[in-house]
Order: sequence, then structure tokens, then C-alpha cells
Amino acid sequence: MIIDNREYKILVIEDNPGDFALVEDFLYEQFEAPAISQAKNFKEAKEILTATINKINVILLDLSLPDNTGEALIRDIINLSENIPVIVLTGYTDFSFGVKSLSLGIADYLLKDELTAMSLYKSIVYSIERKRSIAELEESEKRYSEVFHFSPLPMWVVDLDALKFLDVNKATIDSYGYTREEFLTMTLKDIRPGNDIPNMQRSIDETRLDPKKISRRVTVHKRKNGELRNVEVQFAQFDYKGKLSNIVIVNDITDTLNYIKAIEERNDQLQEISWIQSHIIRAPLSRIMGLIPLIENTDEIDTEIRKMLQYLAASANELDEVIKDITDKTKVVDYQTNQLKK
Repeated sequence: MIIDNREYKILVIEDNPGDFALVEDFLYEQFEAPAISQAKNFKEAKEILTATINKINVILLDLSLPDNTGEALIRDIINLSENIPVIVLTGYTDFSFGVKSLSLGIADYLLKDELTAMSLYKSIVYSIERKRSIAELEESEKRYSEVFHFSPLPMWVVDLDALKFLDVNKATIDSYGYTREEFLTMTLKDIRPGNDIPNMQRSIDETRLDPKKISRRVTVHKRKNGELRNVEVQFAQFDYKGKLSNIVIVNDITDTLNYIKAIEERNDQLQEISWIQSHIIRAPLSRIMGLIPLIENTDEIDTEIRKMLQYLAASANELDEVIKDITDKTKVVDYQTNQLKK
């Protein structure tokens, strides 16, 4: 037989010497070196738990103590035990009371007449492991809750079958204008324009095909006041309290799109200016630049006039280069705008 060599600190709350001796024997039969403490009444149990609450792994509780019994005893011990599993050891075979005891928060309910070293060992190990798993789950849910509710971006959980909101964070409430209570009576269809609902359904169907995929969509959402906002949504499938759900993060990109639109409009103006420069200003400039050589080749002009024509040609060429430079800059703006669109 393999003996469990892990360290266990066990509090046995039992006033009957014979029953305590039997439990002690069973514990030494399965555990290599259990640290066993005994309390003979509720007062002693309270003192031990108050002083060593973080040093106890499991509590074995008899329901008939001189100063406390039954349901009241269970409630008092549960209140003192915090996250320590409590296993009731009793000589009473009252099934209904056993069920009720479990509902009060005890980890297990064992009859003394049916107790064996192995059944007690299994109950202790399973109870400790179950409590540990529950504590980890609660910690995980706490971390999820903190990330979810304190996120600056709107987040929600939606039932994939009924499309109902199951949970929303504060940022969602602030952004969309509905109360939490209102959201929990709504579906995704209530925040989407009517003509966009088929697209929404297709996105949800695609999510079902690849449960592990994190999807992104750009769509339109409707606030309570009727205002339409352009948003980018990220969503992924997960199990929320037993329901197949999507967790969704929303980024409002309305202002970004408006900014891009303003840049595009500005760029259109620059393109128009560029066209004017290229076709309207450049045409007379080209004529001037063409006339200068003709005048220079005339024999009748003197040296002074020829020198002025050279200055005029240089200025015309300089002006031509300025126009070319402005035109090139409008092409750069056009490139930057295209990059923003991506």
C-alpha cells in the first residue's frame, strides 16, 4: 500500500475519545506524517481556527459537541473556516439533513459506522483538491472581471444562440447610453442598423466554424440616441457560464475615419491646385519661355536687351521648377492618404 507522504495539517473537532482514536488511526494508515490537532468543543475549535487558520488543510467535524450541535455548529464552523474544506463525521443517518449540510457549504458528509481508512483518505484528498480548483476558478473569474469591467474600451459577452447580451462593462454603458439593465434585455440586433443584420449573422456563423479564431470586423453600431458610429470589433468564442458565447471588444473609429475623410478632401483640393498649376499657369509660362529665344535671335536688339532677356529666361525656368516641386508634393500627400486608408 502506498502511503501519501505529502504534508497535511488536519483539525479533528471531536469530543468522543474513542471516535477520535479511530479517526487518528485511519489518518496514520494513509498519511505518512499527518499533523493532527484536536478540539473537544466549539470553543477550542474557534481558538485553534482563529490562531492557525492559514495552517490547516482540512477540518473533520463531529456534529454533536457539548457547546454546539447540528446546523448551528455547521454554520459557525463554515464562517470560521474561510476556504478550508469541512468534512462532517456523524453517527446520524438522516439523509435529508446530510443534503442540507452540503448546501450549507461542507465538502463531504460521512457516516461514522461506514467509515474506513480509504474512504476517509479519498474524502480528504478530493475535498482539498476540489477547494483548490474552486479557489483557482474564482481567482480566474476575478481576473477576468477586473480586465472586463475596468477596460477603457467597450466590452460585452453575447449569447451566440439568442444573440442576447449576457454581460457589459462600464465603458459600453457610457458609450452607448443604455443602462446595464436595459442591455441585459436587448440583443445585438438592437444596436445594429436594420440593413446590416444579415452581415452580422454571417459574421457569427463564421465564428462558429472556427471557435479558436479571433475575428475582426468593421461595422456600424447604433447608440440609444440613434447616432450611428463606425466601429472595429474583435470577437472570439468562449464558454460563459455554460453558454456558447462571444466576447467582444469594440473600438470606435468614427473620428479616425472622419479625419481620413478630411485628409482626402484636402488632398482633392491640392490635386486641383496641382492641375491648375500644370495646365493653366504653365501654358502662358511655356509661351513666354518659347518667345525668349526668338527675341534673342533677332539682330536688331542690342547687348543690354539681350542681357535682360537672359535674366527673364532664368526667372521663367526658376518659376517652372517651383511649379514642378508643388506638383510633386501633391503626389506625396496622395500617397500618405492611401497609406492611411490601409
